[in-house]
Amino acid sequence: MSERARLSEHEVEQLIGRLLQVGVFLAAAVTLVGGILLLMSQGSSPPSFSVFHGQPGNLTSLSLILRGVRDGHSDSIVQLGIVLLIATPIARVAFTLVAFAIQRDRTYVLITLLVLVLLLYGLLLGKA
Repeated sequence: MSERARLSEHEVEQLIGRLLQVGVFLAAAVTLVGGILLLMSQGSSPPSFSVFHGQPGNLTSLSLILRGVRDGHSDSIVQLGIVLLIATPIARVAFTLVAFAIQRDRTYVLITLLVLVLLLYGLLLGKA
């Protein structure tokens, strides 16, 4: 790859900043839409705070969340917004990994790869 085709550090920073902005905006928009739909469907029923109700089973995996979004379930749409918000910094780390690989900076590729693996491990396999 020619030196001209590589992105400068400033350009990479600008792209990362834009990625974070778009990710947060998209997550907020999806959550807002889901929240409005949730209030429209369940906003008039009184909340019950006397007993704690855990997360419903349909919101515990990405495939079930996407199925709920497809079916128009407002709680699934809110949950998708939260998933998008969590995915935004992970996408930033993945993008940074690609940028370091293009720049052939092996040290930062290894460090960023380690960070990405730890993030994904914590997200997918970690126990709360």
